[in-house]
Amino acid sequence: MRVLLDTHVFLWWVTGDSRLSSRAYEVIKETKNEIYLSAASGWEMAIKAGLGKLRLQAEPISFITEQLVINGFESLPVQLNHSLFVYSLPEHHRDPFDRLLVAQAKLENLPLVTADNKIRQYEVEVLW
Repeated sequence: MRVLLDTHVFLWWVTGDSRLSSRAYEVIKETKNEIYLSAASGWEMAIKAGLGKLRLQAEPISFITEQLVINGFESLPVQLNHSLFVYSLPEHHRDPFDRLLVAQAKLENLPLVTADNKIRQYEVEVLW
Protein backbone atom coordinates (compact mmCIF):
# COMPACT_ATOMS: atom_id res chain seq x y z
CA MET A 1 0.00 0.00 0.00
CA ARG A 2 1.16 3.52 -0.81
CA VAL A 3 -0.03 6.36 1.48
CA LEU A 4 0.53 10.07 1.99
CA LEU A 5 0.90 11.42 5.52
CA ASP A 6 -0.67 14.67 6.62
CA THR A 7 1.84 16.90 8.40
CA HIS A 8 0.40 16.33 11.87
CA VAL A 9 0.44 12.56 11.34
CA PHE A 10 4.14 12.68 10.45
CA LEU A 11 4.86 14.71 13.58
CA TRP A 12 2.72 12.45 15.79
CA TRP A 13 4.49 9.38 14.39
CA VAL A 14 8.04 10.66 14.92
CA THR A 15 7.25 11.95 18.44
CA GLY A 16 5.23 8.91 19.53
CA ASP A 17 2.15 11.03 20.17
CA SER A 18 -0.82 9.05 21.48
CA ARG A 19 -3.24 10.99 19.26
CA LEU A 20 -2.20 8.78 16.35
CA SER A 21 -5.03 6.33 15.67
CA SER A 22 -4.36 2.60 15.91
CA ARG A 23 -5.19 2.19 12.21
CA ALA A 24 -2.77 4.94 11.19
CA TYR A 25 -0.12 3.41 13.45
CA GLU A 26 -0.55 -0.03 11.86
CA VAL A 27 -0.38 1.36 8.31
CA ILE A 28 2.76 3.38 9.02
CA LYS A 29 4.61 0.65 10.91
CA GLU A 30 4.00 -1.94 8.17
CA THR A 31 7.38 -1.98 6.41
CA LYS A 32 5.84 -3.27 3.16
CA ASN A 33 3.90 -0.02 2.78
CA GLU A 34 5.32 2.97 0.92
CA ILE A 35 4.92 6.02 3.14
CA TYR A 36 5.19 9.48 1.58
CA LEU A 37 5.72 12.90 3.11
CA SER A 38 4.91 15.79 0.80
CA ALA A 39 7.37 18.57 0.16
CA ALA A 40 4.41 20.78 1.10
CA SER A 41 4.53 19.31 4.62
CA GLY A 42 8.24 20.09 4.81
CA TRP A 43 7.48 23.65 3.75
CA GLU A 44 4.68 23.92 6.32
CA MET A 45 6.93 22.66 9.14
CA ALA A 46 9.76 24.97 8.13
CA ILE A 47 7.45 28.00 8.12
CA LYS A 48 5.87 27.11 11.47
CA ALA A 49 9.24 26.38 13.06
CA GLY A 50 10.56 29.72 11.78
CA LEU A 51 7.57 31.52 13.29
CA GLY A 52 8.01 29.74 16.62
CA LYS A 53 4.70 27.86 16.25
CA LEU A 54 6.40 24.46 15.98
CA ARG A 55 9.26 23.14 18.06
CA LEU A 56 11.40 20.48 16.46
CA GLN A 57 14.34 18.62 18.01
CA ALA A 58 16.69 20.18 15.43
CA GLU A 59 16.66 22.53 12.45
CA PRO A 60 13.90 21.49 10.02
CA ILE A 61 16.31 20.44 7.27
CA SER A 62 18.21 18.01 9.47
CA PHE A 63 15.26 16.85 11.60
CA ILE A 64 12.89 16.06 8.73
CA THR A 65 15.57 14.55 6.50
CA GLU A 66 16.80 12.37 9.36
CA GLN A 67 13.27 11.22 10.19
CA LEU A 68 12.63 10.27 6.56
CA VAL A 69 15.72 8.06 6.59
CA ILE A 70 15.10 6.56 10.06
CA ASN A 71 11.51 5.67 9.18
CA GLY A 72 12.06 4.66 5.56
CA PHE A 73 9.64 7.31 4.29
CA GLU A 74 9.79 8.79 0.80
CA SER A 75 9.53 12.44 -0.15
CA LEU A 76 6.75 13.40 -2.55
CA PRO A 77 7.73 16.47 -4.61
CA VAL A 78 5.14 19.11 -5.41
CA GLN A 79 4.58 19.13 -9.16
CA LEU A 80 3.00 21.94 -11.16
CA ASN A 81 -0.08 19.82 -11.84
CA HIS A 82 -0.53 19.33 -8.08
CA SER A 83 -0.50 23.04 -7.39
CA LEU A 84 -2.79 23.85 -10.31
CA PHE A 85 -5.30 21.16 -9.33
CA VAL A 86 -5.96 23.07 -6.10
CA TYR A 87 -7.97 25.53 -8.20
CA SER A 88 -10.57 22.87 -8.98
CA LEU A 89 -11.08 21.80 -5.36
CA PRO A 90 -14.21 22.88 -3.49
CA GLU A 91 -13.62 25.28 -0.60
CA HIS A 92 -14.15 22.68 2.13
CA HIS A 93 -10.78 23.54 3.62
CA ARG A 94 -9.09 26.92 3.64
CA ASP A 95 -5.62 25.76 4.70
CA PRO A 96 -3.39 25.93 1.59
CA PHE A 97 -1.10 23.13 2.77
CA ASP A 98 -4.01 20.76 3.34
CA ARG A 99 -5.54 21.66 0.00
CA LEU A 100 -2.26 20.84 -1.70
CA LEU A 101 -2.07 17.50 0.13
CA VAL A 102 -5.60 16.71 -1.08
CA ALA A 103 -4.56 17.55 -4.65
CA GLN A 104 -1.50 15.33 -4.39
CA ALA A 105 -3.46 12.46 -2.88
CA LYS A 106 -6.08 12.74 -5.61
CA LEU A 107 -3.69 13.01 -8.55
CA GLU A 108 -1.23 10.40 -7.28
CA ASN A 109 -4.02 8.03 -6.19
CA LEU A 110 -2.72 7.91 -2.61
CA PRO A 111 -4.87 7.47 0.48
CA LEU A 112 -4.26 10.39 2.85
CA VAL A 113 -3.56 9.50 6.46
CA THR A 114 -5.11 12.32 8.48
CA ALA A 115 -7.20 13.09 11.54
CA ASP A 116 -8.56 16.23 9.82
CA ASN A 117 -12.31 15.72 9.33
CA LYS A 118 -12.55 18.55 6.80
CA ILE A 119 -10.45 16.51 4.39
CA ARG A 120 -13.09 13.76 4.41
CA GLN A 121 -15.36 16.15 2.50
CA TYR A 122 -13.13 15.79 -0.57
CA GLU A 123 -13.24 12.95 -3.06
CA VAL A 124 -10.08 11.40 -1.71
CA GLU A 125 -9.52 8.26 0.33
CA VAL A 126 -8.79 9.00 3.98
CA LEU A 127 -7.23 6.53 6.39
CA TRP A 128 -7.65 7.09 10.07
